[in-house]
Amino acid sequence: MPSWEKIFKEQGYFFLDPHPDIAHLAELFKDYGVKRILDLGCGTGRHLVYLSKMGFQMDGFDSSPHAITLARKWLDEEGYTATVKEHLMECPFPYQDMLFDAVISVQVIHHNLLKDILFTISEIERVLKPRGLIFITVPSLSPKHMNPDGDWQLHQVEDGTYIPQAGPESGIPHHYFTEDELCEVFGRFEPLEVYIDSTDHRCLLGVKR
Repeated sequence: MPSWEKIFKEQGYFFLDPHPDIAHLAELFKDYGVKRILDLGCGTGRHLVYLSKMGFQMDGFDSSPHAITLARKWLDEEGYTATVKEHLMECPFPYQDMLFDAVISVQVIHHNLLKDILFTISEIERVLKPRGLIFITVPSLSPKHMNPDGDWQLHQVEDGTYIPQAGPESGIPHHYFTEDELCEVFGRFEPLEVYIDSTDHRCLLGVKR
């Protein structure tokens, strides 16, 4: 299976701009008293850098060692520090219980089989403080996101999960959530907003019950 390590080595800093709603989200986090945030699937650091500039204490992890190296380099160039680790999201998170005030994950958690996604969600719940916030984005269930760059030759492996046989993310699972399913798997969170963003991705902003 192609890995994110290979993708990041080939493309480098190919995600540079933060999510279009991150400025609004940062203000909301401040209103809720958020101080420490985990960026799950931080990639090369776009949200680590942005939210560090906004005064938050940032942690992040990613499965790609090369992405982590680039994230640390970017943070250093900007004069910020964050705790960044190489880690797989389907394995127990390397953090103690109730450590974070918020967890963000932008276009990451859907890259797995559903059983592994459910484990990731359970770990998000574990490391969040009571009334902690989440901001999760995933592709919407639409032809555009199921086949964004032409013929990915999608092979269905379970209900809602496909593995492209071609294209830049060939071999990497993609689970496409409906709104109802996204709210169901995050059932221990009270939804504050569920919406489609300007990039046509499904977003969930919620607070831990």
